[in-house]
Amino acid sequence: MKIGIDARSILNPEKGDAIGVGHYTYQLIRHLLKIDKENEYVIFFDFRVREKDVKKFAGENVKIKFYPYSDYKKYLPGAYSEILGTATLQKENLDVLHSTSAFNRIPMGYNGKTMVTFHDMSMFSIPQYLSAVKRTKNKAVARLMAKKADKIVAVSQSIKDDLEKFIGQAAEKTQVVYSGLDKRFFDESEMTDGKVLGKHDITKKYILFLGTLEPSKNIARLLEAFSKFKAAQKQKNAGKFEYQLVLAGKRGWLSQEYLQIIRDFGLTKDVVFTGYVIGDELVPLFHGAEFFVMPSLYEGFGMTVLEAFATRTPAIVSNVASLPEIVGDAALMVNPVDTLQLAEAIGKFAVDKSLRDEYVAKGIEQARKFNWDKTAQETLEIYKSFK
Repeated sequence: MKIGIDARSILNPEKGDAIGVGHYTYQLIRHLLKIDKENEYVIFFDFRVREKDVKKFAGENVKIKFYPYSDYKKYLPGAYSEILGTATLQKENLDVLHSTSAFNRIPMGYNGKTMVTFHDMSMFSIPQYLSAVKRTKNKAVARLMAKKADKIVAVSQSIKDDLEKFIGQAAEKTQVVYSGLDKRFFDESEMTDGKVLGKHDITKKYILFLGTLEPSKNIARLLEAFSKFKAAQKQKNAGKFEYQLVLAGKRGWLSQEYLQIIRDFGLTKDVVFTGYVIGDELVPLFHGAEFFVMPSLYEGFGMTVLEAFATRTPAIVSNVASLPEIVGDAALMVNPVDTLQLAEAIGKFAVDKSLRDEYVAKGIEQARKFNWDKTAQETLEIYKSFK
């Protein structure tokens, strides 16, 4: 078979480091090439990516192709996608083309067999927490790609259910294939915890949040819950408070509002913003945390909580969307809109080490269920169904 994979989300000059879909695409391709030496792969990159950066994908059964004339896209997006994109893809005579995200749009003029991975349905599930532009655009593209695809991969049962609920997508067209978890999260990091904590001015025990700082991550309610936890701790400990809340991740839509919320709750000295965290710092940051909290209003998969599990970091997690199915019984689950319940869960973890240890043991076992070899093998079986 000749299998095409749209890898423009990796090393994308416009989007910087590979996160989210880029990480999924990178790991999927890397493990497919490891387990499959029989089929031919054509991997499509943006033409501005340096050739030396794609050498890691080289192989006897691999052909690297670059989308041409990408600079035209800003002037003629429709023409670029439809004419140049279609011609580039059509020329390869692929048995199947895999777009690793619904938002990496396949040209409508392309008439070969296609497969699309869906990671996110938040624009339908929680539209009020996305900007109007993003919400409108993502809904349109999702509907278009769901209709265009011959087969769909959903990264969770929650995504599959939402496809059927909001787009009316036939269930038989969609298969759930869970993403994997990098093995490096199970290992000790070469970077010391102290070095990372010092860099980010973390000076006390801390509770960790990791993700883009935006409304869908429920940051405002997390800050309110943390303020309630602080008040309870000060009352119990004669005015002393020995915790920080570390918000790790890049700032997203409306994130400027969190600074005012922090001032309103009197948390100026208690909250640390790290900004985007580089890969080498992730494991030490997890290791140093008392526990991890993910109060999201929506997650299509919830990779970050698995990373916490693998690093032996107990977690408090929302009971919504994909999280119950990904987490199982390995985290303390809360209603994300109930700030009192969230505050009480934080307080419970803060004082009960035996409870945290119980969740550490469960978390490691849960994290081991997700690996990229399995993801690649299940994806390969779907490719084979196009024969």
